[in-house]
Formats: sequence, C-alpha cells, structure tokens
Amino acid sequence: MDYVAALDRAIGRLHEEGRYRTFIDIERRKGQFPNAVWTRPDGSQKPITVWCGNDYLGMGQHPEVLAAMHEALDATGAGSGGTRNISGTTVYHKRLEAEIADLHGKEAALVFSSAYIANDATLSTLRAIFPGLIIYSDALNHASMIEGVRRGGGEKRIFRHNDVAHLRELLAKDDPATPKLVAFESIYSMDGDFGPIEAILDVAEEFGALTYIDEVHAVGMYGPRGAGVAERDGQMHRIDIINATLAKAYGVFGGYIAASAKMVDAVRSYAPGFIFTTSLPPVVAAGAAASVRFLKTEAGQALREVHQAKARTLKMRLKGLGLPIIDEGSHIVPVHVGNPIHCKMISDMLLENFGVYVQPINFPTVPRGTERLRFTPSPVHGPEEIEKVVKAMDALWQHCALNRAEATA
Repeated sequence: MDYVAALDRAIGRLHEEGRYRTFIDIERRKGQFPNAVWTRPDGSQKPITVWCGNDYLGMGQHPEVLAAMHEALDATGAGSGGTRNISGTTVYHKRLEAEIADLHGKEAALVFSSAYIANDATLSTLRAIFPGLIIYSDALNHASMIEGVRRGGGEKRIFRHNDVAHLRELLAKDDPATPKLVAFESIYSMDGDFGPIEAILDVAEEFGALTYIDEVHAVGMYGPRGAGVAERDGQMHRIDIINATLAKAYGVFGGYIAASAKMVDAVRSYAPGFIFTTSLPPVVAAGAAASVRFLKTEAGQALREVHQAKARTLKMRLKGLGLPIIDEGSHIVPVHVGNPIHCKMISDMLLENFGVYVQPINFPTVPRGTERLRFTPSPVHGPEEIEKVVKAMDALWQHCALNRAEATA
C-alpha cells in the first residue's frame, strides 16, 4: 500500500469538503483577555479579540488563581512526579477534590487529566462495577461520553435528544432487575440548549436507574455557587455522578467526577484512565482549587451575572440584524451558516479583516448542513468589542449574500 498517497487522499477530502481544521497561532497576554496576538503563517503579527474561547469568565487571568499557582510552583516545582497511586498525590490534589465535593454537595470527588478522560474512564468502568449495566444515552451527548459507553461494551440505548418520553419508553422495555444508568448533559454546547434535568431524574428514579450528568459547559456559570444547572434547578442532590471540567469557566485544566464516597472509591480503583495516568501538576491543581473557591462567592455570582448580560446583549444585537441565531437561553451564541466552505470563509475574513477570532464549527462536531460560528462572550468583552463584532458580522453577511432569516426563537 502507498501509505503516503492514502494520507494525501484523507487530508485532501477534508480540504475538498471545506472542513480541514486550521490551528490559529495566538498568544494570550496576561491582563489583556479577551485580546490576544495572532501570528500569521508568514510570521507577521496582528492584534485580535478572541470570541470563541472556553475560558468563559476570564478566570485564567484572575489574580487569585495566578497567585495560587505561583505559590504552588515555588513550593513544589513543575510536575507531580507520578500517578496518583505512585507518588503523584499531594496536598494540592486533596484540596482541589475537597473543593469540588463541597461545590456539588457530594461526599467525594476525583480529578482526572481532562473532562474527556473523566467521561471516558468513568462510563467505561461502570460496566465492570455493575455487571450487565445498560446505559441510556442522549443522542447528542459529547464524544467523550459516547466513547466511554462504547468502550465499556455491553448494552446501550440511545434516546432522542431531550426526549423524556422516548427515554421512558426505552427504560420500560428492559428487565426491571437489570442495572441501568441514564447519561445526559446539562448544556449541549453546539446549540446551547438545556437538558430537562428534573424530568429525566423523575423517569430515572421511577425505573431505579442511576444518573450521570455532564456539566462541562455549566460549572462556574450557573447556580448561586457556580455548581451548574443542576444546582440552579435544585436537582443536584438527586444526581448520582456529576462530571465537569476545570478548563472552561474555571480557566485552568483538568476534569473530574463528584459522587458518593463509595462510587468515587470504586471508579478510582478500577478505571485504567485514572490509575495509569500521571496526575495533574500541583501548580495546576492549586490554580483550579483557587478558581473553584472564588466562583463560589458573591463576587463569583456577580461575575456570572455580568457574563449573562453580555451574552444577552450580543444575541439581541445579532438578532436585530436578522442573523440566524440559535438562542436556547444559555450563554452560548451559535450563528447558523449551514455550509462548511462559507463558514470557514467568514471565519477567515473576520480574523484577517476585522481582528475577530471565532473558529468555524463543522462536521463531525455538528451534523452536515448545520455548520456554524459559535461565539462565547465573556464578562470582559466590552461595548467596543461587541460593537466591532456586530458590525463585522453585518458586513460579511451582506458581502456573502447569506440568509438573514432567524434560525430559532
């Protein structure tokens, strides 16, 4: 086989379909978020504003987070030195897990190298803990959840997105004595819609199923202490396992689960994705703990309120232009384009002509024909930045002669 030719064909297909992923080389500078510097392929530099980052609240630049990381760096050095079982557990890891457990009102928490690994490792390991487990998974669950369900083997059922009646139908068909788990998300990041948490929990309890929620795009962002949508809705105590990240609203790195002490003990004892992975550097754990701690406070709640106001403002301004906004009420602002080539072209022009960086979202992240630009405003995107991005989108929508009919209410 001509392996080089096969590689060329595989990459060529992505170019032909307009969904080849280009990495934009940016430099974040302390104290200047959301502004950054883009280094072009020719080496020249251009100031830009980041509109697609996952550091939703700018906590990656927060003084308390940076101070905690400096202290840990000076105290311990760079790395953790091993897996959690072999010299890689420090006081910083234990403090972080205590902060997370307190955040979610659970007995214990377990930190992983990412929320992807936390989902994959936990969901695949639950099969070993509960033999014969059937997992009922929302059709739009994140790739990490899908992979965890797949890798664990065993039976699975896919229920239509946010369709509680379909979930009930599937649960009713299976043996009542069989162990069951319902896996879903609180916010689905591509459309920004919410999962019907209370209704799903009601059905799960009716059929004796465990529940597993991914709050990756909600922790730090919702609820009086930032524990997520389940906290906001008063449902957190009813959920068996909560998964989330430290790399989005908390602005650092890593992922975790929070659950009962016995559940966490079982996962940490059986999950290869936890057992055989080097633990987070203490400096990262320290910064994450400081971020979680800060966002539990009244100051954190004030930051959340400013953030929601900025998201509402951007939606209102873009809707006023007749752009096809997908507005499900969350902080995520998707603008529907519907064509991968157009999506990439608008993204490129926003960056080059206006200094606005928003990455195109194409298949397989979203279904074909639903390609979009996904804006993530932050509390520190000021009126000038919002005005600039609104004018840029208006100009480019007109230039490309794209539809201005609204996608959703």
